[in-house]
Amino acid sequence: MKPIHTYLIKLTGLLLLVMALQSCMEEPGTWRNDQIKAGKRDDFHELNDKVFKAIKANDLVAAKLFMSKELIDNTYTRRLVELVSNGLTDNKYSLLDEYYVVNKWFDNDTIKAKNPGIKSYDLYYPGTTREMYIAFYVSTNSVNRFIISTVYAKYNYGWKLSDLDIAPYTINGKTAPELYKLAKEEYDKKYLIAAVNNAALALTCVKPISIWQYPDEGDLSDFNSKVINEANQKYKFPFLLNQLPTKPMILKVYNQKNDTGYFPMIYYMTHIKISDTMAVKNENIQIKKILYKAMPGIEKDTKYVYYEAFNKFPNSSESVDRFDMIDKTQ
Repeated sequence: MKPIHTYLIKLTGLLLLVMALQSCMEEPGTWRNDQIKAGKRDDFHELNDKVFKAIKANDLVAAKLFMSKELIDNTYTRRLVELVSNGLTDNKYSLLDEYYVVNKWFDNDTIKAKNPGIKSYDLYYPGTTREMYIAFYVSTNSVNRFIISTVYAKYNYGWKLSDLDIAPYTINGKTAPELYKLAKEEYDKKYLIAAVNNAALALTCVKPISIWQYPDEGDLSDFNSKVINEANQKYKFPFLLNQLPTKPMILKVYNQKNDTGYFPMIYYMTHIKISDTMAVKNENIQIKKILYKAMPGIEKDTKYVYYEAFNKFPNSSESVDRFDMIDKTQ
């Protein structure tokens, strides 16, 4: 009978131990919202409440107790905490989606959208650790809504916040795919400038967090380039309105933000003295008639069109008088 070598016994014991440890681990997978076990979900919510309490108070020292070493060492973390603190102070946030994942891959992993619809999205993220928890909280009291994103990873020193972000989620009540859809509809109607404006707004909120990807993100980027090129070929700024004897010049058209949303802004120079507000208003009535024909659709799908009139080109070296007007279109 051959003797059993000691190293074989040790090797067999090690293999049994590894197998036992692996059997205790959950298989790779993704659990979303109510699919997450109630007890585990409650623990994550309690952890996130503590994190938000520290961040809302802009208490970086307290917040660091919940952060990974890498996030603590990131020089941008202090500024990020300030931004999220402002967001939590200015708005109320509610949970949009949450995910508990056991990663299959270490370098990169994926959560594919399982629910169809225009708001569906995928997540492409680094598998920082085997177990991770991702939660998105969305502001509730504005049409221009923000998402606060929290990503946690289970390190050998515990569950820690590995990523934090705040970014636009909706503009004028619409997500990036919804704005893109609107822009395409406007383009089909020959509303070129309106399509340019809404494609630009879509790009503004297309990435609520770097790991977030809408299925048509690439198409949106291509579409945006196309409509900008067409607009640049069709409209040369300053755009002179020769039809009027005062010959006002449209300097630029862009999206203007206020408390209720983003709206087209017509930035133009008039030869009527700004101090003569009645004459400027009368000219503006004529400008609108011509402009809405020259740039069809600019007043569609929006509550307001804003105007700023100047007597000289605005510049950074001096203050230039202006006169603001609003055209309520709906």
